Amino acid sequence: MYIEQAFKILHDWWRYLLGVLIAIVGIGILSMPHALAIGVKQVKGEVDLEKLNDVNYIMTLFEPNVNLLFLLLPFAGGFFALLLAVKLLHKQSFTQLTTARKKIDWSRFWFAFGLWGFVSVAMIVLDYYMSPDDYLLNFNLVPFLLLCLIAILLVPLQTSFEEYLFRGYLMQGLGVLVKNKWLPLLVTSAVFGLLHYSNPEMEVMGNKLMIYYIGTGLFLGILTLMDDGMELALGFHLANNLFTALLVTADWTAFQTHSVLKDLSDPTEAGLAEIFVPIFVVFPIMLFIFARKYKWNNWTERLFGKVEAPVDSEIDEIGNPF
Repeated sequence: MYIEQAFKILHDWWRYLLGVLIAIVGIGILSMPHALAIGVKQVKGEVDLEKLNDVNYIMTLFEPNVNLLFLLLPFAGGFFALLLAVKLLHKQSFTQLTTARKKIDWSRFWFAFGLWGFVSVAMIVLDYYMSPDDYLLNFNLVPFLLLCLIAILLVPLQTSFEEYLFRGYLMQGLGVLVKNKWLPLLVTSAVFGLLHYSNPEMEVMGNKLMIYYIGTGLFLGILTLMDDGMELALGFHLANNLFTALLVTADWTAFQTHSVLKDLSDPTEAGLAEIFVPIFVVFPIMLFIFARKYKWNNWTERLFGKVEAPVDSEIDEIGNPF
């Protein structure tokens, strides 16, 4: 019933289009500090104008913690702007956007966060001991503590914005528009993946990495539809990004931080196995664990069924109150 939540609010198609535009404005507003900082450096003659379209070059202009701050602020702007749009345009509560349950189940969030956090740390530790030459100990106490502060404050806003936009806002909006579940699942997963196309990782690892990004979006979408809420997807996504930012960095990743370790391996040598294993092995195992714990059933209906207005809906088919 998660997508059907949108029938209980104002759900005209133009409201969702306007809502996305408002979120983009929010991103733009909190992108201005980075642009202004680059402008100051440009006035001082500290910027090579010919390289300003190079993402990797831009990320070398500031100290890593400052870079991370500039990178995450636009997501915070998008998140709060999206919540504003949800409240003003759709008259929708935060709970309705998050889950079909009467209240947000934070135990689900923390279970997904803890489980994937444990798996992520275990995989990093295992790889470190199997290939120690691929890593450099990068730990420096004071910069690391500043990194922790920035990451703990802003990474949750970054991951929450992506989840609430794709698995929440757009999943519900598309669902009530097309009246099915599979198309919103596929479209939001594809768009989620394609928006990562500008990441530095794509330049060094190639288009094959898009399989991972789209596959991850599909996995998070399945979590949301099967569990009738975003709690598991929110916890999983936060654990993935937070532990990555704190534990491992590399010169070719979007998150270049004062992490504990620095990955020195050649990303161009990564084969399809490194991409296929998470998507076709690890994620299905995670789905199995969640399905057993939360007793999921009726997979076909939950993922491919029709989206119909609840009988007790207080909003009619064009999004107006009865």
